[in-house]
Amino acid sequence: MKKAAVKIINLILVAVLVATWTLETQATNIQDIKDDLEEDNEALDALNDELLALQDEQDLLEEIICDLDSELLNTMTEIGLLEEAIAAKEADIAVKEADIAQKEADIAVAQGEYEDAKATEEKQYADMVQRIQYVYEQGDTDYLELLFSAESFSSFLNRTSYVEAIYEYDQKMLAEYKATCELVKALWDQLELDKAQLEADKAQLELEKNQLEADKLDMEDQIIYLDDLLAKKQAESDNFAAEIARAKQEANALKVKIQQEEAELRRLELEQQRQNAANGSYQVSQSLEDIINNASGSELGKQIARYGCQFIGNPYVWGGTSLTNGADCSGFVYRIYKDFGYNISRTSYSQRSEGVGVDYANAQPGDLICYDGHIGIYIGGGYIVHASNKKSGIKISKATYRTILAVRRII
Repeated sequence: MKKAAVKIINLILVAVLVATWTLETQATNIQDIKDDLEEDNEALDALNDELLALQDEQDLLEEIICDLDSELLNTMTEIGLLEEAIAAKEADIAVKEADIAQKEADIAVAQGEYEDAKATEEKQYADMVQRIQYVYEQGDTDYLELLFSAESFSSFLNRTSYVEAIYEYDQKMLAEYKATCELVKALWDQLELDKAQLEADKAQLELEKNQLEADKLDMEDQIIYLDDLLAKKQAESDNFAAEIARAKQEANALKVKIQQEEAELRRLELEQQRQNAANGSYQVSQSLEDIINNASGSELGKQIARYGCQFIGNPYVWGGTSLTNGADCSGFVYRIYKDFGYNISRTSYSQRSEGVGVDYANAQPGDLICYDGHIGIYIGGGYIVHASNKKSGIKISKATYRTILAVRRII
């Protein structure tokens, strides 16, 4: 009998040691995973910051590339317009050259006409001078002989008229030739002026054409510069794209690792929670522990409060009663008390009638704080733990964040 008692004690000691070792090992693993999670999340944050910076640089480069593309298109359009303008100038120059050639031909014709008219005038003038000179040098011969050989006065008058007619004819012909010569000379001078103007217009067109060609060369140099700059920016953009792809790949790998670590952490924490529930010990943050310990009330009520706080952060699931996979407000309260051996109602409305009513001023850890359509467990210090909503899950809130309808004490 004594040996059996010793054996039982030894078994108990071994079980306690194993349980203690298991808890310590889990705690160490949990802390290691938490440390890894913290490091990985920091690395992920750094990668996300790097991704944002890379994306900003990539966006800026894309903007520059779009601007360069637009500038290239505009420059090529300008070159096209310059080529059209150069072609138009060349056509104008060809027209001016044709006009100049025609003016030169017209001038040559006018000059020939002028020289012919001048020669005729000079001959006519020379003939008149010679005729007059001959009359004076020969005395009564020719005209005088013609006049005085008249047989009668009437014949004399007729011959006088004849001589005058010849003289007048000479004068008229001379005047006509002079007029013709002057007209031809004026035409020639005008043609020379027109030719000079055409030459000036042609020279101006040549200058304008040369300037357009110089502008075109500048534009072509600008195209070369822009093409080179665009190629460099595109290469930079490709590098950023590669860096972004690399950072995204690393971030995705980290996310997978973090998910695995979180799953493992959750598994270990749930395992620890199950062991804590079996051993009657619950681990909560020091701040919550202080709130619970400083509250007045029974130790059982404080254990219930500590137990409920273990599941902070777990999801809210409508209709659920799982402390790990998700519960709604009444399902959370229902499961907490069930784990301590109390069978209470399932809905918040029915739970408002459980136990005995107390004033909120006298609320203790473990009491139910009832609201309209909602319920939570008081932990002390004016706080409750409750399954809040889908966004927040199980969380800590001020007990007075909503109007309190009742406070019920189950234990």
